[in-house]
Amino acid sequence: MKALDLAIDDARARYTEANPNSSAADENAERWLPGGNTRTVLHFDPFPLTMASGNGAEVTDLDGHRYIDFVGEYSAGLFGHSDERIKQAVRQGLDFGIVMGAPTEHERRLAALLCERYPGIDRVRFCNSGTEANIWALTTARMITGRTRFLAFNGAYHGGFLKFPKGHHALNVPFDFVLADYNDVEGAEATIRQHAGELAAVIVEPILGAGGNISGSQAFMEMLRNVTREMGILLIFDEVKTGRMGPAGMQGLLDIRPDLTTLGKFIGGGLPIGAFGGSADLMALYNPKNPDHWNHAGTFNNDVCTMMAGCVAVGEVYTPQRAQAFLESSEAFRQSLNELFSSRDVPMYANGLGSIIAVHFSNRPTLRSTQITAGCQALRPLLHMELLLQGVSICSRGDFFLSLPMTEAHFEQTRNVLDNFIGRYRKLIIEVLEA
Repeated sequence: MKALDLAIDDARARYTEANPNSSAADENAERWLPGGNTRTVLHFDPFPLTMASGNGAEVTDLDGHRYIDFVGEYSAGLFGHSDERIKQAVRQGLDFGIVMGAPTEHERRLAALLCERYPGIDRVRFCNSGTEANIWALTTARMITGRTRFLAFNGAYHGGFLKFPKGHHALNVPFDFVLADYNDVEGAEATIRQHAGELAAVIVEPILGAGGNISGSQAFMEMLRNVTREMGILLIFDEVKTGRMGPAGMQGLLDIRPDLTTLGKFIGGGLPIGAFGGSADLMALYNPKNPDHWNHAGTFNNDVCTMMAGCVAVGEVYTPQRAQAFLESSEAFRQSLNELFSSRDVPMYANGLGSIIAVHFSNRPTLRSTQITAGCQALRPLLHMELLLQGVSICSRGDFFLSLPMTEAHFEQTRNVLDNFIGRYRKLIIEVLEA
């Protein structure tokens, strides 16, 4: 590992030399923000870049360097930075009145678009983030079933207070969770059956995001649907990220209807939003016209700018037809990365599906988060630094999130940068993985 440490140190030294303004900005910010940062996932050593502007699928930092933006706001940035239709919708929202304190036509229009799009949603309610949506879904399941435990999966991320990177997390909300391994059909089924009398819901990402962008197999997802239905347990699809996958999210691709669906990220056109929905009967529990309704609060649940941006984003820009075409083109890019890795005989693999990708240091697809090796984790800072130094911005953990403004020129540049990385470090990559 000494050679890897030296390579990372060298890359970080070149990065520091190239980015004096971002370095100074980060240091100055420590006067007001712990570590100069207010969102932990955006920090990396030696310091994160401070961005000055974004346009289309590109961003520019304080030192004037331009990058292809594969961070993509962790999938919320589907539309890039300057879609004129969405920008105009936000301007109209500001003119309309931004704190109305009343229903508007815009939330109703966006609700209709989502209910028409996702098979598992007959009725929907809005909130302010994916985290919030998942908490509402879990609380709903607990109220419906009268049970207090939930099942989630190792490596899952359902929000800032619902994350399981290596089992339970100390900062999580105090809900009672049982954990199982993702894509383990037999093991997960046994765990569900063992705790069936206590479980209110199983919550699952159809693509395990923070755990490595791992696609749930058809057999695994069908097992979850069948066993939860048999045992009277609600099945929650967390489609906060994967709602962008094709015309109807992963539930459409898998042809599986969950009891509850949570959404966020792209459905607000890049503005803060969350949503949870399900069958008409289930969601009627939140109908304030009924005498025994449940109270669903939230000052900004129907924020005008977000609702108007969402209507344009979902109804005009990212139509079901555009979503299908984007799935196909982005999946072709992912496959082209794997063709590159194979042709260079290097143990790297572009995991995921379509526009949600993570590069793993492995010769084969990663099916469970427990399959991610220590060597793979150790190599990721080197990949991250070297790509930044060549104008490609990815998530520090290896994620690539594609956006609609990306062109074939962006993809070709990215393949060339990865090819350069392989040419420089192929021998080191193999040595680290074999150590």
